Parts: sequence; structure tokens; C-alpha cells
Amino acid sequence: MDNLATIILAASLIIIMLGMGLSLQIQDFKRIVAYPKAMLVGIFNQIVILPILGYALVSFFNIQPEIAIGVMILAACPGGPTSNLITHLAKGDTALSVSLTAVSSLITIITIPFIINFALIEFIAKGQVIQLDVSKTILQIFVIVIIPVSIGMWIKHYKTAFAERMEKPVRTASGIVLVLVILGIIIKEKENVIPYFQQAGWITLALNLISMTIGYFSAKIFNLNKKQAIAISIESGIQNGTLAISIAAVLLGRPDFAIAPAIYSLIMFFTGGIIIFYNLSKKAK
Repeated sequence: MDNLATIILAASLIIIMLGMGLSLQIQDFKRIVAYPKAMLVGIFNQIVILPILGYALVSFFNIQPEIAIGVMILAACPGGPTSNLITHLAKGDTALSVSLTAVSSLITIITIPFIINFALIEFIAKGQVIQLDVSKTILQIFVIVIIPVSIGMWIKHYKTAFAERMEKPVRTASGIVLVLVILGIIIKEKENVIPYFQQAGWITLALNLISMTIGYFSAKIFNLNKKQAIAISIESGIQNGTLAISIAAVLLGRPDFAIAPAIYSLIMFFTGGIIIFYNLSKKAK
């Protein structure tokens, strides 16, 4: 990607993460003590099950390395502000969803570089191996994720009224930015979009549906209530597509790796909409 596009994408992610911070409070991190079982089930699904499922799917299907790596990058980036909104609209446990997003965002600073390095070594041809500098990547993710989130939380704590006024506009802007980023990647990779979509479409849909199903039923196995199960299901299946796209295009400099996360970002809005409609229609009855 050219320098301007890289700067725009990084700035977009920072704005989105700032918006996420506006919806977080310190109490969200404390819920791991208040609701340990729900938090542990959700975190295990996001941090452990999701990458394993991603690897199983890309190993089973005969797909190009670029798509396989894109799926693994996506699987390494669970949660995000979109999952909180969908959980709220679907009548799930919003507090649990927000807490899972907050905690997983901290944990994935460490796990993302290792999962992506594994994928690069596993799927790229030996003569083309690309490896991330783990410590440098951790620092970069910290700068583009944790610092903006922390600033947003600071604003939420000290300027609560302002944060509440800005939360909806920033969320709307985040959605628009994500759509524009996806369109930019599609234009950049226009020659490969159709074959990539043919490969990535089904595998990303499978990742989305299976991860949400596992999330829901694992919650039920541990006797969590329905609202908690909905939250864990959505947190397991609605990934931070913007972060995945940014890692692919900015940190790795490979827009082709961003195709799978871009397609997934479109799919998850569709499946998320179905979940919202289903739960609202049941509520109405």
C-alpha cells in the first residue's frame, strides 16, 4: 500500500478504538472477578478455540496461502466494538460483551504476533517466508489499540456527558470507515477479488457460523443464562475486522492478506442481523 493509504487506515483504526474506549469503564475489567465462569468461557472461545477453528478450516479446504493467512489473522483478532452493539440489539448480556471485548483486547496484544507468525511460517512457501518482529508488533498494536482505547476511557471517566454525546456519532463514523476501507481493498485487489471471494466467502462464513454455534453451546454446557450465551456467541463470531485488515495491510504491507477479513466483515453484519431479528421477533411473541 502507498504511504497515504497506510496512514489513513492506521488513523481509521485509531478512531474506531477511541470510540470503543468511550463505551468502556474500569468496572468492565473487574467483571472477570464478579462473573468468572462467563468471562473464562468467553475468553477461552475467543483466544483458544477461534484460532484452532481457523487453522482447522484453512487446513481442510484447498485455498491459496493469501486467504489462509488472512483467515488466521482474522481468527487472532477477536471482539471489537461491533460485537457490543450487536449483543445489545440482540438482547444479550451487553455488560458481559463489553467486558469480554475489553479483556480480549489486552490479551491479544501478546497472542496476535505469535498466531500470525505461525500462519506465515505454515502457509507461505519456504523461499517467501515473512516473519513479524514480535516485540515491534506488540508495541505497534499497543499504540493503535490500547492507547486510543485508554484515551476514550479517560474521556468517559472525566467527561462523561461529552463521551455519551460522542458515542453514537463515533460508532456511526466507525461503520462508514470500515465500509470505505473494505471498498479500498477491493479496488486495490480488483484483479483477484472474484477468485479470492470464491475461496474466502465460504470459509469465512463457516468460521463465523461455527464459532458462534460453539460459543452459544459452550455457554449452555456451563449453565450460563441465555443472555450470557448470546453475548458469548456473538463475541466468538463477530471479529475485529478493522484490526485484522490493518495488520494485514499496514504491519505486513500485504493488502491481499486483508481480503478474507474484508469479506468476513461483510458476512458478520449479515449473520449478526439475523441474530438480532431472531431474538427481537421471539421477544415480540
